[in-house]
Amino acid sequence: MFKPLATDQAPAAIGPYSQAADVGNLIFISGQIPLDPQTMEFVSEDVKDQAHQVMKNLGAILEEAGLNYKHIAKANIYLDSMDDFAVVNEVYASYLSEPYPARAAVEVGKLPKGAKVEIEAIAVKE
Repeated sequence: MFKPLATDQAPAAIGPYSQAADVGNLIFISGQIPLDPQTMEFVSEDVKDQAHQVMKNLGAILEEAGLNYKHIAKANIYLDSMDDFAVVNEVYASYLSEPYPARAAVEVGKLPKGAKVEIEAIAVKE
């Protein structure tokens, strides 16, 4: 069994899912897109701005769980274009420090609401 986690500092779920699931010593964070949690609108059409908002949304959920970015063990990055990889990678790296989490980054056909980037993560409680 898991305990759902939610915070109003990250966008509300836009479907039948929880923002995160607390399962023992793991937190599974649902994919975050660049929605401003207050307006539920994209912060910008610019991929760099979108990547920053996605990381802020992940951070808010981590904080709700009593964790921070250092607790991320695995992340998956979904891009609507691999042409944006370098920009998103730079933003992603600015929120993290070594040792970096395991990660995958892939281009997908389409993301929810037309987002340019989505990131999901698994964090480990200490």
